[in-house]
Amino acid sequence: MPLYEHVFLARQDVTSQQVESMIDTYKGVIEQNGGKLEKIEMWGVKSLAYRIKKNRKAHFTLLNIDAPPAALAEMERQMQISEDVLRFMTIRVEELEQEPSAMMQKRDRDDRKDRERGRRRDDEGFGGGFGGDRDRGDRDRGDRGDRSERNFGEN
Repeated sequence: MPLYEHVFLARQDVTSQQVESMIDTYKGVIEQNGGKLEKIEMWGVKSLAYRIKKNRKAHFTLLNIDAPPAALAEMERQMQISEDVLRFMTIRVEELEQEPSAMMQKRDRDDRKDRERGRRRDDEGFGGGFGGDRDRGDRDRGDRGDRSERNFGEN
């Protein structure tokens, strides 16, 4: 049977559980038509390069499929009908990748870097002295002196 890599984008306001139920539905369609899903990767919510149907973000999901073309056509037909699916793309490949995709490898590297630094990405804040981290009192007095010692209009 032909091998396919299929990526679909679901609306940002659906929950992860709803995305999982969508995957189960499409898995059922593939299996009913004599195919099987080799691998499922949920890449999470990511920003889109441009708005699609008024959405700026979407749930990204990769499916590696081993199925006849009729099964894939039926799955794509159901995706076109669904209001929760923004876009999908299917590519026929010679062989399916068994190791994690580049998107999952990147996430693992990012998590590892954060653990090495001893903190999570959420805890970083703005950094760099922005947002009231500076002590302005010393700087103001340092260059101009104390305001009480100044001559205002007196000669």
